[in-house]
Amino acid sequence: MGLFSKAISLSTIFGISTNAFTSRPVYPPQQPNKKCATCHFATDDSATVAAPNQEINRRRNLAIISHPDSGKTTMTEKLLLYGGAIQQAGAVRQKAEQRSTASDFMEMEKERGISISSTVMNFDYNDLRINILDTPGHQDFSEDTYRALAAADNAIMLLDGGKGLEQQTRKLFEVCRLRNLPLFTFVNKMDRPALSPYDIMDQIENEFGLETHPILWPIGDGADFKGVLDRLTNIVHIYEKPSKRGSKAKVVEVPLEDEEKLQELIGDSDLYEKLKEDAELLGELLNPLDMDRVMDATQSPLFFGSAMTNFGVQLFLDKFCTMGTKPVGRKAFINSELSTKKKKVGSEEEEKEMVFVGPDHNDFTGFVFKNQANLDPKHRDRLAYIRIVSGSYFKGMKVGHSRSKPGKKFNLAQAQALFGNDRESVDIAYPGDVIGINNPGNFAIGDTLFTGSNSVVFPGIPSFSPEKFAYIRNPNPSNYKSFQKGIEQLLDEGAIQALRQRNDDGGGPLILAAVGQLQFEVVQARLTNEYGVESKMEPLSYTLARWADGGWSAVDKADKDGKLFGIMIVQDRWKRPVLLFRNDWKATNLANEETHLQLLPWSKPPDLS
Repeated sequence: MGLFSKAISLSTIFGISTNAFTSRPVYPPQQPNKKCATCHFATDDSATVAAPNQEINRRRNLAIISHPDSGKTTMTEKLLLYGGAIQQAGAVRQKAEQRSTASDFMEMEKERGISISSTVMNFDYNDLRINILDTPGHQDFSEDTYRALAAADNAIMLLDGGKGLEQQTRKLFEVCRLRNLPLFTFVNKMDRPALSPYDIMDQIENEFGLETHPILWPIGDGADFKGVLDRLTNIVHIYEKPSKRGSKAKVVEVPLEDEEKLQELIGDSDLYEKLKEDAELLGELLNPLDMDRVMDATQSPLFFGSAMTNFGVQLFLDKFCTMGTKPVGRKAFINSELSTKKKKVGSEEEEKEMVFVGPDHNDFTGFVFKNQANLDPKHRDRLAYIRIVSGSYFKGMKVGHSRSKPGKKFNLAQAQALFGNDRESVDIAYPGDVIGINNPGNFAIGDTLFTGSNSVVFPGIPSFSPEKFAYIRNPNPSNYKSFQKGIEQLLDEGAIQALRQRNDDGGGPLILAAVGQLQFEVVQARLTNEYGVESKMEPLSYTLARWADGGWSAVDKADKDGKLFGIMIVQDRWKRPVLLFRNDWKATNLANEETHLQLLPWSKPPDLS
């Protein structure tokens, strides 16, 4: 059973109302009077680091989602090519003369031709700053995709023109809907035999209830794919395949009204007549493009093209820069740092105190959505990926930390701008940007960093119930330290979860827990490639986990009453009780009968003492 196919609502998994993920302010703005114009809490004027409006307005942030093998990494490469970030696009499965992709840089990604970890790339294009979040398509890495989408303001749903909607696309669409992300649809691989564009539009509307509005309309498919009609300008773009793979395609632009020139370039009377017929039909039948509906995720701009042959990619990039939303804020819990009273996450009392933190808020805020070890294998470093929500980052600034004691500050001495596994130092960054911060182990996924006199906490990013479990052992005791370091750093990344027997302080066998089998393979491969240690896995027969939020006393009571027969009792890395089940029926039955256990399908890091 896949992560997203469980009968658990996403809002339940997050433990808060879906309103927490809205992209729009829900409180009326107040006039500045020692208060933020878009928030209801006072700021410390001495720590004001508000971002300039021109910097906010010129940023675009997007994530790309798709089913595996829909061409997502290729599309990312071509966006980088046309954005001027690279000179030649790489190939997912490259030949000797081809360069590898910028987004898939791990050895296992290069070997298998799949994305197994989300990556961040940014570039400047037409006076805009574009931040791309490339996500894994395989369902075993859905959790990493989930985290990347938490940092995105726009999403591109990439479809295979020959297959239409596929399973993983359907699941990831629900995540985008939860976040209310504006969704741009790009139908890829039109250079291969494809479904009718009308059939694809019907699929999206019937299954998702999402109306599409074609912006780029295809002329033919497969070997007959000639180009696209830009319906916003009525300009037809006829393409020639690039002479060198990975380079830009040549294009001829012709007005739709220039019939003689178009017929000559298309070279097929049937295709030309079909183009004229489609253009007239679409103009008569479709609702107009409504950017308010696009921003509300009830209408999706639709594009057709081919990332492999570069047909329509630059046009899409240009349209996205015009149509995509600038950085948006997030709702957050606001507390005085002097207050020590804590409320249960998701409670009505807490949700009432949530306010909208806009990008123009005076203080710096941001959250950790990813940790990554060994971007530079020579230095064995660890970076926390921070999505900036408001304010400006300055080199050397001091920030509060959502899980630390009130008043404790961390010095952000250096930040990195990220481009795959490459990075460069930055002295300043703004809302919408993703920066990498050196992480000695203080920052966990979902943590909030902030300046000012109030503690700001964005809704956390949980770890979900794993479905695969296995003991992992180190067959070579002489490599104990390297083995332990590798496991700890991969745990910090969220690449895997770890469990132990109750009261095991580290001497007993370690249980790894994952969403899918490929996660185990990635861990073993990275332990070998990055830490130089071997490992052995012994699978367990359990299929899901539940955290007992009622604590050990509740677990002991249920165990004493004989309710935990056939259930494995373990602890997570923070020594909190976790129950492992062999089937969903047993977990559901126990949760209904023993409500004092307070079983949860997700977990978050505890507050730091």
